[in-house]
Amino acid sequence: KKISDVLQKSAPKPGVPADLQNLLAQHFGENRSVIEIEELKLSDSCFLPANDLSHSFSSYLKEICPKWAKLRRNHKEKKSVVMLVLCSSALRSLELIKSMTAFKGDCKVLKLFAKHIKIKEQMNMLEKGVFHIGVGTPGRVKALVEQDGLCLNSTKYMILDWNWRDQKLRRMMDIPEV
Repeated sequence: KKISDVLQKSAPKPGVPADLQNLLAQHFGENRSVIEIEELKLSDSCFLPANDLSHSFSSYLKEICPKWAKLRRNHKEKKSVVMLVLCSSALRSLELIKSMTAFKGDCKVLKLFAKHIKIKEQMNMLEKGVFHIGVGTPGRVKALVEQDGLCLNSTKYMILDWNWRDQKLRRMMDIPEV
């Protein structure tokens, strides 16, 4: 049996908070003290319910962000976003941006990935304008945060595109670079 055959036949199961907790512990476990590891733990109240795959992306966002209109209206900070969506690839980011049109309305969405967009351009855009939603890859978001191009202080929602699988049937968390 090939692993791709098994993965193809298995239905994707929604991610649970324990999955992320285990990933964080696995990643940071060796380099942190017991106290630091304890501080990394997030309570269940920090997590929203996973999309049960019966919703479109827009309807899921409407369900988990019932006060979006007020959050969007009150957001005036530059170099920040209210909602950050992390995806495994630039193509997946574009796909999600297109599928959220019913949800986003007139708010501004920023593409946060490396495909054909230089990091300096994205930093300039973040400095000059107010953006409500950022959709991109973990690598580019990390680079923007490290270079002080993106501030996460006003971010209220961070959505991980956890269950989607690419053509190699890998989820975002299965990719070693992530």
